[in-house]
Amino acid sequence: MEKAKDSENTKKKELVKNQSSSKLSIHNKELSEESSPESDEEEELAERGRQDQSDLPPEYWQIQKLVKYLKGGNQTATIIALCSMRDFNLAQEACQFAIRDVGGLEVLINLLDTEDIKCKIGSLQILKEISKNPYIRRSIADLGGLQTMVKILIEQDKDLRCLAAETIANVAKFKRARKVVRQNNGIRMLVGLLESVKANLQHAANDHKGIKTPGHHGYSQVELAKDIEIARCGASALWSLSKSKKNKHEMRRSGVIPLLATLLKSPHESICIPVVGTLQECASEASYRLAIRTEGMIIDLVENLRSSNEELQMHCANAIFKCAEDKDTRDLIRKYQGLDPLVKLLSNRENKPLLAAATGAIWKCSISKENVKRFQELKAIESLVALLSDPTEEVLINTVGALAECAQEPENRASTRKSGGISPLVNLLTGTNNQLLVNTCKALAQCAQDPDNISIIERMDGVRLLWSLLKNPNPRVQASAAWAICPCIKNIRDSGETVRNFVGGLELIVSLLKSNDIEVLASVCSAIAEIAKDEENLAVITDHGVVPMLASLTNTNDDMLRKNLTEAIAQCCKWGKNRQLFGSHDAVAPLVKYLKSPNTGVHASTAKALHQLSKNPANCIVMHENGVVRLLLGMVGSTDEVLQENSAGCISYIRRLALANEKARNA
Repeated sequence: MEKAKDSENTKKKELVKNQSSSKLSIHNKELSEESSPESDEEEELAERGRQDQSDLPPEYWQIQKLVKYLKGGNQTATIIALCSMRDFNLAQEACQFAIRDVGGLEVLINLLDTEDIKCKIGSLQILKEISKNPYIRRSIADLGGLQTMVKILIEQDKDLRCLAAETIANVAKFKRARKVVRQNNGIRMLVGLLESVKANLQHAANDHKGIKTPGHHGYSQVELAKDIEIARCGASALWSLSKSKKNKHEMRRSGVIPLLATLLKSPHESICIPVVGTLQECASEASYRLAIRTEGMIIDLVENLRSSNEELQMHCANAIFKCAEDKDTRDLIRKYQGLDPLVKLLSNRENKPLLAAATGAIWKCSISKENVKRFQELKAIESLVALLSDPTEEVLINTVGALAECAQEPENRASTRKSGGISPLVNLLTGTNNQLLVNTCKALAQCAQDPDNISIIERMDGVRLLWSLLKNPNPRVQASAAWAICPCIKNIRDSGETVRNFVGGLELIVSLLKSNDIEVLASVCSAIAEIAKDEENLAVITDHGVVPMLASLTNTNDDMLRKNLTEAIAQCCKWGKNRQLFGSHDAVAPLVKYLKSPNTGVHASTAKALHQLSKNPANCIVMHENGVVRLLLGMVGSTDEVLQENSAGCISYIRRLALANEKARNA
């Protein structure tokens, strides 16, 4: 029994050691908790057993003696015990658990309710240090420590408020703690805390720039240092709290946005880092992205990209990554010359979080063609291709995403090839990360439009790899693979034979027409339209039941699906009795409605399908009954020659049938 107990305690110790070995790892893990419920595993970790008594450092026992003084001593003894406790290395796990295991957390939290400021400060100084441990912070929350700390935020003493805010920042790293702070009005109090130092910091920032503020008299460096620390701790607490969606909304209602805009202009990096961290979290909400743009924060984010502080650069790049979802923001980033420092950050290959943030920002910024032109001038394509060998998954996802956007320009497809980017892109198709696979397929879909690129893709068996991704259970991967297959089939020599050589390949792609995902259906229809250009392949997919499956999709209202579906129908009509089959499966009447769509691309492909279907007399009758002639007559005068020609051709077949019927009646 004793051996089993020792073994269990050893495992627990190793688990805790692994959890605390990297502060960055713990920090990143808990930052990703957003608004998701705590898992059972986390709760189990929170219930960690006491330290193994046989293998403890002497500090463990010394701290436990001090805790006993805290419990039973008078005011002077309590302060001395608190000061003595601070002399220990409280970052050491043994010291942290020594306090908890003997009931020290309860005592420290109770001291926060006393009237003595020194006792409160001493207690908070210790709680601030030990609350960096994920087990301790949960214990503090369980004991009601957060409620007491929130009340301290409105006390007069600046040191006290500052320590309370920083401890809240440490504890509020998990969902339950964030909820407690919100329910106890802590968010409004933290915003009020920042508001209390806003004016002084604004004046200090103006003084730093040499701007004189009327009616303001300078104040001591000691007071300035305290206000800077209050701003840092308050912003850090809001940063931790902003992981929750409800907290973001409460922060916005409390007026945090203009406050963050002011603090972002501070020359003090210690303030800017948590401020930008908060903005980066909140930028997942469209309302915050709009506010960041309208409050003039983009220029400050760009300015801080040029900072020498890599942590600040990383958070700014991450904020830009999220904000650049909006076109107006992308334009502002270019206007304020923010693209140049982003490309410059690509040279820092050692700092992976910074590299991931920079590539992510470049990816989103490259959605705008004007930004792509600037990236071309900065030789960003070559730098991005060099990162395709990076082992960090997040860096790869963002890098490939950026290349996919840039490759929409023909010259960048050539640059990607000349920089040796096609081969590593094809190799990435064997990965397992779904987002990376989606981005890789998108990049290859663009690159495959270049004849020189397609020969490399074919040589590396890229088309087969893309086809195999159609078996992936993720609909986004399936859709992106199908989109990438389209230009490959179009541009490869003897693509018909290549496709037939994939065992079960044609049956697989036809089976995807049963998908419930609109983009999968649209992309597969587009691929079928290309496949059906080869007569032998068209015969094979007809045998696999492509006609009834396409016909079953015609009652859609989605224009993307309508466009690609009608392209597929137009091509499939060219084999055997397929035109008649489409008619017998009631596919004709729904297509007439497509001509009423506001999307002109849908008109062209629909006219093409109707033209092919009108070669069957029964289909002509259905079209005529559904009023197709009036709709097509308006399109005969279109500037689009394809639409013009197919509209006229369809009307011609209907007219011929009408004339034949008239002759038959008169005979």
